[in-house]
Amino acid sequence: CPWQGPYHELTVHEAECTHPTKTGNELMEILDEMDQTRKKEMQLYNSIFSLLSFEKIGYTEVQFRPYRTDDFITRLYYETPRLTVLNQTWVLKARVNDSERNPNLSCKRTLSFQLILKSKINSPMECSFLLLEGPYDDVKINPVIYHFVFSNENNETDYMALPIVDSVECNKLLAAKNINLRLFIFQIQK
Repeated sequence: CPWQGPYHELTVHEAECTHPTKTGNELMEILDEMDQTRKKEMQLYNSIFSLLSFEKIGYTEVQFRPYRTDDFITRLYYETPRLTVLNQTWVLKARVNDSERNPNLSCKRTLSFQLILKSKINSPMECSFLLLEGPYDDVKINPVIYHFVFSNENNETDYMALPIVDSVECNKLLAAKNINLRLFIFQIQK
């Protein structure tokens, strides 16, 4: 049974749990799903480990700060100060609930982000990158590797969902004065 919870709720869960009454075939399907999930996790971690062997790797702590919009709605849009990674200047932007008209009316929260290259470059720059929790935050973010080819004409990614575990974690992040994360950029050499 994949249930997780506090010890004092264990007896209630055991009384209500349907796993002991499942057939062998039903249990095999559940175990198969768990195996597939573990296999995907291993592929992700192997991809991250292979990125760590790249020649050009950079990382930095980033701090998203809320900024006002024309509508004077606070804390729904975020931006980092300019940062330098791999000898290039970057900015990260973030928005709550993909710029939904009234995200403050929804209790389900998501955060999406965009990476923007501010430097001028001589040739296209192919990169993989990921955002993870910073060293002083306890928010849970699932690692996801993003990929983009930056050029002077195409210098910003689309907005991508920040893979926060759930809406509760997102609300915790948004309740903080600033959002502190760690950005890793891996330049792919041709």
